Amino acid sequence: MDLIVFLAILSGLFLAIALSEPLAARLRLPVTVILAAVGSAIGAAAAWFFRTDITDALNPLALAILNLPISSDLFIYIFLPVLIFQVSLTLNLRRLLDDWVPVLVLAVVAVVVATFVIGMALKPFTSLPLIACLLIGAIVSTTDPSAVVSIFRATPAPQRLARIVEGESLLNDAAAIALTSVFLMAVAARDTEPNIGLALLELPWLIVAGAFVGWFVGRLAVQVMGWMNPWPLAQVSISFVTPFVTFLFTDQVIGASGVVAVVVAGMTVNFSAPGRISPPALEQLRDAWALIAYWAGGLIFVLAALLVPRVLESLRPTDLGLILVTVIAAFVARAIVLYGILPLLTSAGLSPQVDPPYRIAILWGGLRGAVTLALALAVTENPGIFVETKRQVGIIATGFVLFTLLVQGTTLRWVIAKLGLDRLSPLDRALSDQVVAVSLQEVRETVAETAREMDLTPAIIREEAVRFGERLNTAVERADEARNILEKDRVTLGLLALAGHERDLILEAFQENLMSARLADRMLADADRLIEATLTEGRAGYRAQSRRALIATRTLRAAEWLHNRFRIKLPLARLTEDRFEALVAHRQMLRQLTGFIETRILRIHSRRVAGLLHDLIKRRIEDTNREMEGLRTQFPGYAEELERRLIRRLVMQREEAEYDQMTADGLIGPELRLSLRDQTAGERDALAIRPRLDLRLQRGDIVRSFPLFSDLDAASLSQLAKHMKTVYAKPGDVLMRKDDKPDRVWFIASGAVEAEQAGSRFLLGRGEMFGQLSLLLRRSRRARVTAISHTTLLSLEETRFLDLLRRAPQLCTAVQTSAEKRGVALDVTLLPQVGAPAPLTSGWLRRRPSPAK
Repeated sequence: MDLIVFLAILSGLFLAIALSEPLAARLRLPVTVILAAVGSAIGAAAAWFFRTDITDALNPLALAILNLPISSDLFIYIFLPVLIFQVSLTLNLRRLLDDWVPVLVLAVVAVVVATFVIGMALKPFTSLPLIACLLIGAIVSTTDPSAVVSIFRATPAPQRLARIVEGESLLNDAAAIALTSVFLMAVAARDTEPNIGLALLELPWLIVAGAFVGWFVGRLAVQVMGWMNPWPLAQVSISFVTPFVTFLFTDQVIGASGVVAVVVAGMTVNFSAPGRISPPALEQLRDAWALIAYWAGGLIFVLAALLVPRVLESLRPTDLGLILVTVIAAFVARAIVLYGILPLLTSAGLSPQVDPPYRIAILWGGLRGAVTLALALAVTENPGIFVETKRQVGIIATGFVLFTLLVQGTTLRWVIAKLGLDRLSPLDRALSDQVVAVSLQEVRETVAETAREMDLTPAIIREEAVRFGERLNTAVERADEARNILEKDRVTLGLLALAGHERDLILEAFQENLMSARLADRMLADADRLIEATLTEGRAGYRAQSRRALIATRTLRAAEWLHNRFRIKLPLARLTEDRFEALVAHRQMLRQLTGFIETRILRIHSRRVAGLLHDLIKRRIEDTNREMEGLRTQFPGYAEELERRLIRRLVMQREEAEYDQMTADGLIGPELRLSLRDQTAGERDALAIRPRLDLRLQRGDIVRSFPLFSDLDAASLSQLAKHMKTVYAKPGDVLMRKDDKPDRVWFIASGAVEAEQAGSRFLLGRGEMFGQLSLLLRRSRRARVTAISHTTLLSLEETRFLDLLRRAPQLCTAVQTSAEKRGVALDVTLLPQVGAPAPLTSGWLRRRPSPAK
């Protein structure tokens, strides 16, 4: 093909893509419908102009369009990796992980159900073998994500429900393509009686191996991009290579699912990049991928639609019946998922409740698109498949896609309107009236002052003021009519505004470099959960979710278990650093919310509602302070280091902002600004590194703070710290159970525990010990000890404790006092001889020398 002609066609296709988006917005249709119509029209026009005798002037262009090198490889190896990778980059993984069970179940189960329902429905009406019918079912089982997303963008759907359905529609491409490859190999082998079960056994290998390769390549790509932080364009180039390398290696070398590999690689980059790539570079990378995916998405639809007239040339009347059977079977399969599987997940607490209107909208919104056409094209190009099989697969898949786009796609908004999903609720309408009234009052004050400063004509100002006043009076009247909003609803709306402003504060702090990308990502996820909990449960949901956000995660508890059981310190240290940093930042966000209530929320709602909101924020601040104090007692000094770092980062941010303003005002030149930036680069890089928490040093400080060990000198205290084990406990952790074998003694460094024995309860606090009496008396434990706050303990094994008793009279006295309180006869003079004889083999415990008299 002549290069000039090819460039002309390519330019025309890009122009068609650009014009399709505003046209779709004007016609209120999904953009995929417009792209498919444009592509089909271009293909049909090219065929007509080439064959007509009216004119031959356009024959070269028509022939060039008809001879475009469009093949399944073009879609599968070029466009598909780009689209899937970009979608994986934009997923909110932290939120998606909250609902990974329903997303994966729907993504996999919905495809499998559709494949078998459609395949079994087609078998009685066609001469194709069952395996070929299942191949058709797999090809048409994947939905076009853009159509599903458009449903929820056009309706006030719950965010969690939208995330589940969108995640399912985005991830089912991988399952559908994996199933298609399994059945395609079986059809190409021309087995007269293929073993469907054996074919399906290949599916786990395709998915697991692909996922592993995707994770590995994604991690490697993030590592390389992290080294290239000074060169953001090079990072974009590395990211552009990643999906193609992942897809080709997985598909061609190890024979697994390249689509699954690209999905996992994109998710890995999405999850890991914020901690390694600078925020400006990461924003540039995502913008670049948005543009690449926009082009790829438009081209894949237009180019696939160009083939539609060619495929339908061999259409027979009987094929229309097969297309109708496929349409009906697809609706049945989707109904099974929506009305059968989703309610089961809801009953199990794994999925939110899906109201009937939303189910109908999702059922009708299951559009198919370019992926289905590309898979059908791959079948028609396979030389190992019978000609009639290729013809029916191509026609059924193409006809089905056209039905979903031209029938379902064009009526989707009408269905949404009929279901009432495009209308605001009475509460939202009432709130909008009040928001408009308050906003117009604020605008009136601002505009009046601005008009005076601009020295405009007084007569014009008065005329416009009268006109604006009429509009304001109308808005106030409508707002007064909406005063019947219940107070609990007003509180809910106020809490939603608070949660939304909290999210804005987090983004602002991140943009000002006052918090790391990882911390911002985690806090944004908590803010989103807070919004959803408030939407579904009101004030109770807001309060419960705010408490859950402060509870130690399962990962942190696992790290504590690793530390307490196997003395593995690094995970606990890093996660504790994260928790400290999050609490410090969280407390700052909450304090700013108080002013937001007074300046904004009070203008819309009553003072009583504002007071309730103040109380809720006050409780959140108290909860945060309580958690912070618990960590402070466990790790004294570290929170102060974080606060000191926050102040220094704030100073640095303000200093650089001042330099930027001076540059913008022309007071200093770009060369001087660059020199000033270089001068502050070292301190800026140092502040980006978080202080490290050394648990080993922490244990030494704790041991030296115990009054029980006041008789020991510095060297003995240091040796004692080495032999003691630090244990961290949260409220509710059981530290000692009844009938346990006594083998160690516990010393409370911070926090408090509750001991229960013989129906009596007593508290033990900092500086006290427990477990010593049962060890000394050689009997099973008779008490149950539970932590009632965040507690740091030191434990000492039996032999070490007995040796310590011989060297620390202060400890002997404490043991004697403890025994007397519990009514136990214990002679302090016999303590060194209690238990099995243990000769002193080391002199690591020495009594502190008495002062000279």
